[in-house]
Amino acid sequence: MAKILVIDDQKSIRNTLKEILEYEKHEITLAETGIEGLEYFSKEKFDVILCDIKMPEMDGIEVLQKMSEINPDIPVVMISGHGNVDTAVDAIKKGAYDFIEKPLDLNRLLVTIRNAMERKELVSETKVLRKKVSKTYEMIGESPAIQLVKEMIERVAHTDARVLIIGKNGTGKELVARWLHEKSNRSQHPFVEVNCAAIPSELIESEMFGHEKGSFTSAIKQRKGKFEQADGGTIFLDEIGDMSLKAQAKVLRALQENVISRVGSDKDIKVDVRVIAATNKNLQEEIRNGYFREDLYHRLSVIIINVPELSERIEDIPLLTDYFNKLICTELGMPEKLFDETAIKALQELSWTGNIREFRNVIERLIILCNETVTEKEVKAFAVPVW
Repeated sequence: MAKILVIDDQKSIRNTLKEILEYEKHEITLAETGIEGLEYFSKEKFDVILCDIKMPEMDGIEVLQKMSEINPDIPVVMISGHGNVDTAVDAIKKGAYDFIEKPLDLNRLLVTIRNAMERKELVSETKVLRKKVSKTYEMIGESPAIQLVKEMIERVAHTDARVLIIGKNGTGKELVARWLHEKSNRSQHPFVEVNCAAIPSELIESEMFGHEKGSFTSAIKQRKGKFEQADGGTIFLDEIGDMSLKAQAKVLRALQENVISRVGSDKDIKVDVRVIAATNKNLQEEIRNGYFREDLYHRLSVIIINVPELSERIEDIPLLTDYFNKLICTELGMPEKLFDETAIKALQELSWTGNIREFRNVIERLIILCNETVTEKEVKAFAVPVW
C-alpha cells in the first residue's frame, strides 16, 4: 500500500483517481491546486505524487520543481490532457519520474505507481547502505596525532596528488586511503584496491594491467586489470613494498605516461587514475637494499601521510572503545556493554603491537565473554591470550 498525493484542479479526475486507487488499497490525499498540494507535501510523507500540469495559480512544472527542492527522492508522476513530446521531455528533465497523458490508461497508471514505489524503496535502501559504509570507514579520534592525519586528508583529498601512506600493520592505512577517495572529486568513480602482498609475483602483472586471450596457458578470455577498472577513480596499491621489481617498472610507466598495456599485447591503453600507495616497510631501506626502485618511490611520495600507532594516541582509547562497543554489539545483535573507568584505564596501559586491528578484536572478545559491565579484572583476564 502506498500513500499517494493527487494534485488536479478537475474534481472529476481527483475523485476518479481516489476511487480507483483506494480500491487498490492505497491511501489517497487530494489537493485542488498546486499551492494546496505543496502544503500537504511539506507536512506529510508520501510515497508517490500524481500532479496535473495545467492548473491555475501554479502549474504542475513549478510544483514539481518546488517538490524537488524539498525532497528529490519522492517520485512525481505528471499527468496532462494537453501533452506532447516536448512537454513530457521538459517534465522528465525537471525531475519527474514519468509522464502520463489523459485520458488515463488504468493499467499503465497502476504499473507506473508500482514502479515508482520500487524506485523509491531502492533509493532509500541505497542511502541506508551508504550510511553503513560511511560508518564502517569512520575515522575515530581527537588526539593531536590523528587530528594531523585528518588535516592532511582535508588538504590533499581534492587534488590528484599521489599519496604514500606509511605506518605499522593495523594502524588504518586503508581507512586513510578510502577517506582520500571519498573526499575527492573522483568519489563517484571506482575505488579499486590491490593487495600487492597477496598476489603471487607471476600473476601481479596480469592483475594490475590485464591480459589478452591466449597470452598464457590459463588466459581463456581477455581480462581488464585493476588500472583499467579504476579508470576515472582511485587505485590503492596496498603493501607496495612487496611488489616485484618487474611489476614496479610497469607501474612506473603507468604513472609517467598514464598508459598501460595488457599482458600479451603491444597496444597502449590510456588510463586516468589517481594512485594512492601504502606500506609498512621502510622504503628508503628497501631502496638501499635493491628491493625497491628509487624513481618509483619519488613518483609515489608526492604527499606522505604517516598513520600513528595506537600507542601514540592512547587518549583516543575511550572514544575507540565506545565506537567499537556500539558497532560490534549491533553486528552481534547484543545489548551494549558498559566499560567502566578501570577497564578503560587497563586498556590504555596495554601494549597494542597490532594497533587498531588488535584493539577491535580485544573489544569483541570482551563483549562476548563478559557480563553487562566490563572492569579492569575482565580486561586483564581476557585481553591478552595465555599461551
